[in-house]
Amino acid sequence: MAELAAAYPLPLEDPAGWRQGLIELCAQLPADLRGRVGALALDGTSGTLLLCRPDGSRSAGSLGMALPYHQACPEQAAAAQALSGGSGPAASASGSLARALRLLAQAEAEGLAGPWRLRHQADWLMGWLLADWRWGEEGNNLRLGWDLQRQAWSGAIARQPWREALPQLVPSGQVVGALAAEPARQLGLPRACRLVAGSTDANAGVLAADPRPGDGIAVLGTTLVLKQFCEQPIQGPGLSCHRVAGRWLVGGASNAGGGVLRRFFSDAQLAELSRQIDPRRPSGLALRPLPRPGERFPVDDPTLEPVLEPRPVSDALYLQGLLEGLAAIEAEGWRRLAQLGAPPLRRVISLGGGARNPQWRLLRQRLLGVPVLNRPHCSAALGMARLAAAALALPGRQDGATPPPQP
Repeated sequence: MAELAAAYPLPLEDPAGWRQGLIELCAQLPADLRGRVGALALDGTSGTLLLCRPDGSRSAGSLGMALPYHQACPEQAAAAQALSGGSGPAASASGSLARALRLLAQAEAEGLAGPWRLRHQADWLMGWLLADWRWGEEGNNLRLGWDLQRQAWSGAIARQPWREALPQLVPSGQVVGALAAEPARQLGLPRACRLVAGSTDANAGVLAADPRPGDGIAVLGTTLVLKQFCEQPIQGPGLSCHRVAGRWLVGGASNAGGGVLRRFFSDAQLAELSRQIDPRRPSGLALRPLPRPGERFPVDDPTLEPVLEPRPVSDALYLQGLLEGLAAIEAEGWRRLAQLGAPPLRRVISLGGGARNPQWRLLRQRLLGVPVLNRPHCSAALGMARLAAAALALPGRQDGATPPPQP
């Protein structure tokens, strides 16, 4: 069966759209397939953070909306750095910890008392599916300050008055429980369907691609995400370091990506104009296609400005300049990872919607100097399906197992 996809029915910031989108996708599955689903795993944008009540309910107004992954909180940068111990993905204005501090400060300013829960996109949805919002998946919470190596919250995070807002974390691939009655009814899935702790959207794509040594994974979606497996963990502002399939997976996500292209062109225009590009001939433009001020990776700078001009008369030439700008960000990202200790890059496997563009592949290959392979069908959904299937196959698995104690 072909993979199903759908746009968010509501803005990304509205969690009601996350839930409704999942319901609508499941409704597209044939009834006989829905009845045979044995396990479900979710991925999400690891930086999109929500403040909710212990039962998952949300406040009215803006406090009930999530802060999206691209939202930097520079006024909280110093506090996030101090709380997290000064290093790692939480020690940044672009990290989830800074967003958490903004949400908590907003609640206090509005005179709203706890108890609160801080949940990322995939974790809030998992809470709805379980009717239990205690849990979170480790990889989705690195930017909130979870230290994978120590299996503890970084710095002084766990000693804050709001520590009860933090999730109880489980590793990716662990079976957490079974579907609750009401979500099972709305999705048309069996009550026996197990919920498996998922991962971030980028990690899910890596699981689908199954890279070999020396491969880099570039996820060409709304944003540009770069990932590499490494022998040792790598830390730094704007970087994430996950433990996937027993190996360290490091990388970073730029705010730039395919989302910028859709500001100027429709999908049909992108396809037609791309065919007019000669990747062997540079456009002569030097663009920085950020959607708004602020960047996370390869530089962590919440004030970095987009460069979207000059715009030539030729739309094809302008599109080429934008694609070259994205390729330049990618090249700098791979250089940044190499400087920090990632292995030499031998080839790049491209995932996501941008992996369907052959001209962009050739343009990137020229600039990166290594083979670039497009694998558009290695989607995040496929990665999560493999993770869920593997969890079902594990002998002696325990549903709802309690994770290691957290300080």
